[in-house]
This record gives sequence, C-alpha cells and structure tokens, in this order.
Amino acid sequence: MLVLSRKKLVEEKTNQLLSGYSAYSDNDELIRLLKRNITRHNLDVFCDKTDIGCWFIPKN
Repeated sequence: MLVLSRKKLVEEKTNQLLSGYSAYSDNDELIRLLKRNITRHNLDVFCDKTDIGCWFIPKN
C-alpha cells in the first residue's frame, strides 16, 4: 500500500496551479491546506466547490 504525504500532495497541486493547470481534491484537509498555499502564493484562482470535491482553476 502506497502512503502519500499530505504535504507532498499539496505541494504538487500548488505547483500545478503555479504552472497554469487546474487542480482537484476531494479531501477536506487537502482543500484547506491548498487554500492556505494559494493565499501564501497570492494566486488568482477560481474555486469550484461541489458535493464531491473542489476544483481550483487559475484565472490567468
């Protein structure tokens, strides 16, 4: 069984956003951490929250 670090996952998704790609998460903890990273990096991102997860889409 492969165990992935939350920190590593958030870092990878943040890098996706910094590169101009969308990111998705269905885990509430990861969504919270990703929002914190988005604020830290001052990214302009549209957050589409659904019943099953959250899409983060760069506006630029």
